[in-house]
Amino acid sequence: MSDDLRSGGPRAKRTRVDDRLTDPGFLVHADPGQVTALLDAASGPAARLAAAVYRTSAHLHRDTTAGVRRQLLALDAARYGDRELSARISAVAVQDEPAAGWGVEWATGSLLDSRFRHTLASDFRKVSALATTVVDGRVCVLTGAADDTVRVWDLATGEPVGRPLIGHVYPVCAVATAVVDGRVRAVTGGADETVRVWDLTSRQQIGDPLIPHTGWLQATAVVDGRVCAITHGLDKTVRMWDLATGEEVGDPLIDDTGWVRLMATAVVDGRPCAVIHSGYGDDETVRVWELTTGQRIGGPLTSHTGRVCGVTTGVVDGRACAITSSDADPVRVWDLATGEQVGDSLISHADWMRVAAVVDGRVRIVTSDDKRVRVWDLATGEQIGPEAVFPLPVHAVAMVPDGRLVVGFGHEVAVLARR
Repeated sequence: MSDDLRSGGPRAKRTRVDDRLTDPGFLVHADPGQVTALLDAASGPAARLAAAVYRTSAHLHRDTTAGVRRQLLALDAARYGDRELSARISAVAVQDEPAAGWGVEWATGSLLDSRFRHTLASDFRKVSALATTVVDGRVCVLTGAADDTVRVWDLATGEPVGRPLIGHVYPVCAVATAVVDGRVRAVTGGADETVRVWDLTSRQQIGDPLIPHTGWLQATAVVDGRVCAITHGLDKTVRMWDLATGEEVGDPLIDDTGWVRLMATAVVDGRPCAVIHSGYGDDETVRVWELTTGQRIGGPLTSHTGRVCGVTTGVVDGRACAITSSDADPVRVWDLATGEQVGDSLISHADWMRVAAVVDGRVRIVTSDDKRVRVWDLATGEQIGPEAVFPLPVHAVAMVPDGRLVVGFGHEVAVLARR
């Protein structure tokens, strides 16, 4: 402890410790060992909260730069419900680094000390699936988690909307949304091998659960005017289910190359299609199926040299495209009408591709590794701003049309906005 903190009486010492701990610049820049030595001496409410925030990721602060420490502290302050402290930390300048690229709008804090957590109390487990939608005029985030529940959060405030949706008896591993007969529905898939449909206004399950096959919910799509859930599984099939009736639509698609690993949907020349990666081992091909006829379209999309680890779809320059990534080479873009690769492979990284979204008319790609999330401009292949760093592994990511990120990390959820 420095000499200025040792001098004076006990009250003066407490005041000086509290002044240090409530200074965001000190938390970001000071040697972590020096900060940690002061944490137990915090006395005032603000200092005790700052100490709790610092302790949350103290094991990481020792081995990170001030820029990364700034991100982690801002996130942990939001996890404790103190958005003002989070914003003050994000505003701290760090030498030789740009201003913080992401501000934390809110975050849950299910693993934190409840004595200091202001809001967002929750007890759910690992967040494995995310989706966004509009419910009764509010933009909401839906989370599926390992505690078998689906929860709805107000994107603007971070407050839970109603009680959790309870019905699955094993972890929820997929969440999608759709509008059926003018009402917003959530479609959820669990490790209990069921698909359930929920009315998000009444918060009631609609009908009996669908028990499609040994597998998982992947997406929703409109097929022949019917809103359908698309499921895939270890039995090498892709099936469609009418969300209005609960009935299976048509015959299953059977892919004899192996069990389905990844899938996304798109509309190509007015035809609903599924873009599927399936196979065994290190198979690196992606195939396109027309959902109405159940037939493959063209040959496989193949040029990756490593294992395919991401498949999504988007509209690039007016063309319906598939976007694929592997663990060994850059992201590739494919014109789904011609099956040809579009342009050069631009984005080079070793991350998992999570989602594609259109923001301000430009396609954004979101990737993540264990604890870092990056956003890329698909047209230029350039990373947009600095990466976002998390203290726990990232399991799910969604992007809102205005560019905000919703990230499921560990047991928590956070919403980040560009600063």
